[in-house]
Amino acid sequence: MANKVNLDALIPREDFEITESRPVGTRKSTLSDSDLRDGEFFYTMLRKPDFQRETSEWDSKKVVDLVESFLIGDLIPAVILWQNPSYTFVIDGAHRLGALIAWINDDYGDGKISKQFYESIIPDEQMDIASKTRILVNKKIGSYQDHLLALKDPNKVKPEVRAQAQKLANLAIQVQYVEGDAKKAEKSFIKINQNPSTINKTELKIIEARQTPIGITARAIARAGKGHKYWHNFEKENIEKLEQLSRDVNKLLFQPKLPHKPLKTLDLPIAGEAYAAQSLPLILEFIELVNHSSSNNFNTADENGELTIDCLTKCKKLAEIIDSNQPYSLGLHPAVYFYSPNGQHKVASFLAISSLLLDFSKQDFTRFTRVREGFETGLIRYDYLIQQIVRQRRGASGGVPVIKQFYNACIKSLTSNKTIDETIQNIVKSGDFGKLTTEQEQLQGTGDFSSDVKSRVFLRDALNGAPKCAVCHGYLHVNAISIDHVVLVRDEGSNNMNNGQLTHPYCNASKDILQ
Repeated sequence: MANKVNLDALIPREDFEITESRPVGTRKSTLSDSDLRDGEFFYTMLRKPDFQRETSEWDSKKVVDLVESFLIGDLIPAVILWQNPSYTFVIDGAHRLGALIAWINDDYGDGKISKQFYESIIPDEQMDIASKTRILVNKKIGSYQDHLLALKDPNKVKPEVRAQAQKLANLAIQVQYVEGDAKKAEKSFIKINQNPSTINKTELKIIEARQTPIGITARAIARAGKGHKYWHNFEKENIEKLEQLSRDVNKLLFQPKLPHKPLKTLDLPIAGEAYAAQSLPLILEFIELVNHSSSNNFNTADENGELTIDCLTKCKKLAEIIDSNQPYSLGLHPAVYFYSPNGQHKVASFLAISSLLLDFSKQDFTRFTRVREGFETGLIRYDYLIQQIVRQRRGASGGVPVIKQFYNACIKSLTSNKTIDETIQNIVKSGDFGKLTTEQEQLQGTGDFSSDVKSRVFLRDALNGAPKCAVCHGYLHVNAISIDHVVLVRDEGSNNMNNGQLTHPYCNASKDILQ
């Protein structure tokens, strides 16, 4: 899947739920390039509704194709707007306008407008795709500045740019308007975006829950507290807490940054790639898991930020339990628990483990740690069984509860002194988890190794030599390593290197119980 260009900063969001809806003055019937320059009056007043999904669904080629279509005069569908006395809102066409604004202002997610929007904190992935898009645009079309230069000094630009520039003044995008109040405009947005370009379930859920703790939390975590501040009406102290918690949770879920394949490191994030298409749905499902049993009503609007902070705090605690240096952290190694042998992040496994840990009591943590070595051996040796469960449930969401039950069955069997191989054979025979088979098909290929095969070889050999906890013998991850005394200080253990050992934070803190 091609990386997407983030144009979200180019049209800022605004809450348009006001009672007065009649626009002042005449309305434009077309938009030209001059209307979309940074600093021009029309562009300054342009907004997206606060419930609008991110303008980040187009790849570089689609951005180039739109600008090229505009320049050669191809038909571009009309942009649909709605006006109130303060702003002009984009109801349909944010990506079309965004692509043109990006070209006109030389900002593909990394320029002046985006830097201001994201407070100069822009992810490397976003910077990289922006740079690649700019190179592609300039090569195929030419920059907007080149087109302006062509009008002043034609000899300094390519002939094709000069020809396009001469037509630029006569080019424009058609505009249509939604009539009525803010509620009518919102209904129009949802109706338009259901057909032909359907809003996916996650986007629709966040639109509907945009003022609730879960909706705000999802947006905040996804962007590490940056970008449009859906929480701007909260009290200042709560805004600061919310943004710090968002940064913390984002880092826990998505750091270290997921490297490009083939993999050559075991330092992987627990939740996969931060800016992938599946990251927002994963974040939303993670939040809903964490707050499923909460006594607070997370389906109502958050007036002051307290409920959102509570929601974020719970998310942070679970992420810390999974993999951090907190004393209660199990330090689950992502390569073992959340990635397939070819280095693909497993959303269903991540959510199933998250749900499992939420059900654990303090005694369950100890029970799990006692059998952790065998359990992790099973995760690596029989990873393909999880793939079978997901396929039979037709997707990650349907597979999560079954995978969770599968993991519970494994832990229960291991606790009764069965080996992992005996455990798996009994589970497969039971039929409790569908039609599973331990017979794997071996795929044969010729020629150079694929990226997936290279990742498989690296993960296999790297895990064989990876450090393990001296207490539970489970794998250690860079985010969750504790240096423990072999002989405790209270037993007159020394502080020299020979009395040190690597452990998980939880194993260190609970060593008396575990040994």
